[in-house]
Amino acid sequence: SGNPVYDFFIGHELNPRIGSFDLKYFCELRPGLMGWLLINLAMLVKESELRGSPSLAMILVNAFQLLYVVDALLHEEAVLTTMDIVNDGFGFMLAFGDLAWVPFTYSLQAHFLVGHPQELAPATAAGIILLNALGYFIFRSANSQKNTFRRNSNDPKVAALETIPTATGRQLLVSGWWGLVRHPNYLGDLIMALAWSLPCGSAHVLPYFYVIYFTVLLIHREARDEHQCRRKYGSAWNEYCKRVPYRIFPYVY
Repeated sequence: SGNPVYDFFIGHELNPRIGSFDLKYFCELRPGLMGWLLINLAMLVKESELRGSPSLAMILVNAFQLLYVVDALLHEEAVLTTMDIVNDGFGFMLAFGDLAWVPFTYSLQAHFLVGHPQELAPATAAGIILLNALGYFIFRSANSQKNTFRRNSNDPKVAALETIPTATGRQLLVSGWWGLVRHPNYLGDLIMALAWSLPCGSAHVLPYFYVIYFTVLLIHREARDEHQCRRKYGSAWNEYCKRVPYRIFPYVY
């Protein structure tokens, strides 16, 4: 951009490489997510040292977040279509976010439980497990539907879905999960984020920092995506917005 402060923060290069090694693609998932899991595991071990065994709340937090990380790594190729990879340079924002913010902030629930043990009734634990399962189902189903359609719109799994043609030659899904809200994957993400916080009880806001932060982040990201899609698809995007009026939360936003 010519502005050194902006270039440092956002990144001057879109995909800096060392030889064929793509720094941004590597850092986007692997170091931060694996560091997150290691910190969670360390918190579980510490709680076991202090109290003889890990609590049910700690086990749930570790299990939920392990599922999320394993899913991200198994579907790593999907990150190639995200805003971070496609639009943002690899500057301080992404480097700090990937390598420091993710592992040390996303593990706050496990860290909180070491110093603030929680007793979960079986019924409460079951309800939280069901909530996380619902969020994961929406998140994975929506992302799989989108990725399958992008790879092959004639795939039997998505061939019957209704679409809107665009001037770019691409099609906009207007049924299935993407006919419910414009970003059903964000909806699933936020439901899971809430389920990760609930095992920590309601006495302190710290365990809920992640879900609060993530709500703000995804609403902001949705607004950026809205602007780009309107510019890219024009009247087709306007038609899609009429057909699918809610952005993330059905009947709310």
